[in-house]
Order: sequence, then C-alpha cells, then structure tokens
Amino acid sequence: MLADATLTIRPANEATWDDLQKILSATAPANCQCQRYKMRPKECLVSFPAEERADRLRIQTDPGADDAVTTTGLVAYLDDEPVGWCAVEPRTAYISLVRGGRVAWTGRDEDRHDPSVWAVMCFVTRAGFRRRGISRALARAAVDFARDNGASAIEGYPLTTRNAVADELHVGTEGTFAAAGFTEVSRPSVRRAVMRVDF
Repeated sequence: MLADATLTIRPANEATWDDLQKILSATAPANCQCQRYKMRPKECLVSFPAEERADRLRIQTDPGADDAVTTTGLVAYLDDEPVGWCAVEPRTAYISLVRGGRVAWTGRDEDRHDPSVWAVMCFVTRAGFRRRGISRALARAAVDFARDNGASAIEGYPLTTRNAVADELHVGTEGTFAAAGFTEVSRPSVRRAVMRVDF
C-alpha cells in the first residue's frame, strides 16, 4: 500500500515546525492549526488571529525539542517527506470536548475530567499522499503513544462516511479507528460514534 517508501511516525516535538506546517498549510487545518477543539467558549476560529493559533500550536507541539516532556501530536513521514498529522493527547486538553459541546455524553457514566483518558481529535494527510494508509498508521501509533505515556484509555470521535463532506472527516472515519483496534462504546448521533481502546 505504501509502495517502496518507508513510513515512520514521530512525536511532534521530534519533527520540525516547517515539516508540521508543510502538512497543515495545504489544507483547511492551516486555518485551524488544531485549535478548534481547544478554544474556550468566547473564542472562535473566525475572530481569533491565525498567527495566535499557530503560536499556540508551536507551544503545544514543542517542535525540534527531542527532550520535551510533552507534545500534542504525531507526524508521519514517507522516507524524509512529512505527509501526515494526528492530534493526540489527554482528553482534558480539548476544552470544547470536555464541556460536551461537540460530542454528546448521553449514556456515558465517567469523569469527563479524567486526565488518564486520551483523545485523537484530528487527522491530516497531504494531498498526493492520500489513500496509502497514512491515517490508519497514525491511529495505530496514537494508541501506542497514549499507552506509553500512561493513558488508561484512548478515544476517537469519528463520523460515518455516508453523506459526509470531506472537510468533516478530519476527525477520522470509523474504519480508520477500527483498523487500529478501537471499538464503538456509544453512538451519540446517527453520524457520530465514540470509539475507544482501554488499556
């Protein structure tokens, strides 16, 4: 599926800022800089300066700092070419998620503020490198990354691909998560699933 290229996945702090921006700059997430789900109620993508969103992501990822204690995502490379991004970290980092605005909590009896539960919130694969299994590889790597960093579980919030607009699928698809060992734990709506791996 990946032809003769070698796929490697690194924590974002082991990538360069230029590599991360090469992935994000050619797609809609360039405007977001993976801040949408981290914004407080009074903040929004429309009114919040793009430069500030990028500054926040740079601080969160800590690119080029191999010895960083934390980082907020994974970067995929085919050979030496940066081709994919996956946002993954403790669920509590995603303010709008924890507050319940984006994913329904109906029927789920757990502490939303449990820092040991991690979340995968976003996938980006550069144009020209899609349909090569990059997102699935990133999802598998996210499971390992969360486990290695002490998570008790990791969740994803995919949409069904039926009637989906391409820009909506940055959260991942059910197939992507299932291939990485996630199983459905709830279905807040016809189009949205909550999928999870417990460690």
